[in-house]
Amino acid sequence: MENTKKKDIFDRIMGWGFLKTFEPFYKKNKEILLYLFFGGLTTIVGLIFFILPSKTMSFEDIKIGSITIDTTTQVANTISWICAVTFAYITNRIWVFENKAHTSKGIAKECLSFYSGRLLTLLIENLLLNLCVESINMNDIVAKVLVSIVTIILNYIISKLFVFKKQK
Repeated sequence: MENTKKKDIFDRIMGWGFLKTFEPFYKKNKEILLYLFFGGLTTIVGLIFFILPSKTMSFEDIKIGSITIDTTTQVANTISWICAVTFAYITNRIWVFENKAHTSKGIAKECLSFYSGRLLTLLIENLLLNLCVESINMNDIVAKVLVSIVTIILNYIISKLFVFKKQK
């Protein structure tokens, strides 16, 4: 029985010329490939909204005992998180996991669980960023890129298992 599911833009692109060669691989791995594609775009969105505030704003560091919190990096990362998570929710919902929640209640529940899961990774990301910047003296942008790798992996697992899980 042929799949009668409506093709999205990415399915149609895979039908073009030489890309047809990769179509079986794409169909088999569509979810992870689209997650990596949109994860890359989300990382770019996050970096833009991290660099802009981190280079244009300055806050005094906070000292708690022997621990220094780089407040500028934390504020910039939180702004970055808001922008990146909003972008990620929209792209993950529409293209990656193709979720079917259509009622306002269903969408609100899905959105809340998405942001809740990402809030957990924000805390992990802020801890790792502070460790890299303050303890290792790593450049904040390099630290952001490296920590983003951990974040992308954790976000995929949370989204796949808890937010956009297939309904039985």
